[in-house]
Amino acid sequence: MAVVYTAEVASTGDGRNGAVRSSDGLLDLPLSSPKAVGGSGTATNPEQLFAAGYAACFHSALRVSARESRTVLTDDTVTAEVALHKEDTGFHLSVVLTVELPGLDAAEARRLADAAHGRCPYSKAIRGNVEVRIDLAG
Repeated sequence: MAVVYTAEVASTGDGRNGAVRSSDGLLDLPLSSPKAVGGSGTATNPEQLFAAGYAACFHSALRVSARESRTVLTDDTVTAEVALHKEDTGFHLSVVLTVELPGLDAAEARRLADAAHGRCPYSKAIRGNVEVRIDLAG
C-alpha cells in the first residue's frame, strides 16, 4: 500500500496542558485540559482535535458516497461528539456522529451514512475499539 500523505505533529510541554505543532507549521496550538476534568479550559484539547478530524474525514467520505450514487447533497453537515470516559482501568473515548442531510428521506440518508462509515479512514482506524453511534438529524 502506497503512502500518499503523512501528517507529523509534535506535542511539547505538559501533554494535555502543553502545545501541538505540525511539521509544516500550519497547526500550532496551545492545549489545556477541559474544565470538566480539572483543567483551565482556556485552549483546545485532544478530544476537540479528534472530533474536528473525524467530522471532516467522515463528511468527505459521505460526499464521495453521495457522488457515487448520483445523490446531490445540499447544506449537509456532520457533527462529531467525542466523549472522554473514566473507568477504574483508565480513560476511553466514544463518538456520536450526527449526519444532517436535508432533503433526503431517512432510508437514503441511512444508506449514505453507512457507506461513509465503511470507507472513512477514521472509522476504519477505530472500528472495534471505540464505540461509534451514527445519528441522522431531522
